[in-house]
Amino acid sequence: MTAARVADPLHEYGPLPDAAPTDAAHPLYGYATLYPDVVGAGSLQNALQAVADRAGGGLAVELTSSPGWRHVAAKVEADGRSAHVLMACGVRSLIVDCWAHGIRMASGSTQDLSEAVGAMRSWHRGSRVRDLVEQWSFLRTWELAEAHERGEAVPARWKMMHQVAEAYAERRREPDWRALVEAAFEQPRLRALSPGKSMYWLTFRRRAEPPICRDLPRTRPLGNGRFEVTFADGRVQEADGAAAAVAVVVDGLPDDAVPPPPGS
Repeated sequence: MTAARVADPLHEYGPLPDAAPTDAAHPLYGYATLYPDVVGAGSLQNALQAVADRAGGGLAVELTSSPGWRHVAAKVEADGRSAHVLMACGVRSLIVDCWAHGIRMASGSTQDLSEAVGAMRSWHRGSRVRDLVEQWSFLRTWELAEAHERGEAVPARWKMMHQVAEAYAERRREPDWRALVEAAFEQPRLRALSPGKSMYWLTFRRRAEPPICRDLPRTRPLGNGRFEVTFADGRVQEADGAAAAVAVVVDGLPDDAVPPPPGS
């Protein structure tokens, strides 16, 4: 009998299964010591499904879309929601991510298959994110995720952009970013869009969740009060001052970017 198949009664996670792979090329070879329960089941999907079946309720655990993860990752999906579980390497940790309509809403890790299945089941059944993290303490959420759930993601993203701009002004001594964000926020048509930061660019999107649109103008500080605006067709225009740059962005918005303001 090989060492890989010797049962160790002192092992924290149970004895190594008789089916533990001995071929180093096997996808589960490096997981046998830390995940004997998963290795014994043949894959994470099988292990999670067995736990779910014992608990009842008809939860169907699926493979992920990545062929390379078919042994070490699994998911459940329903009505725009999904919960993904991935086995970490080098330490026993089941990483659980809960998503809704392309937005990650909660995340955490546990060593316990039953806890992972319980969280997946709660999310699958439509639990609100705050209730989810209160029920499953290994999970955490954040302000933006809860704002998405309330339908207030755009105001929350503007709040974050103001915080980023303040940090740039105070810590990096870059006041142009703060001036740019403040000038953009004063414009109703831009305030209705979802702001973002991509490298040095202030970007705008029609929505705060996927799919991401890339046809709206974006702008960035150049230094010394100068700004650049780039359009989707590749045109570039410079402006003197944040207000002027923002005016160029507003003028370059497609007609269908946002609803026109009342009374226009």
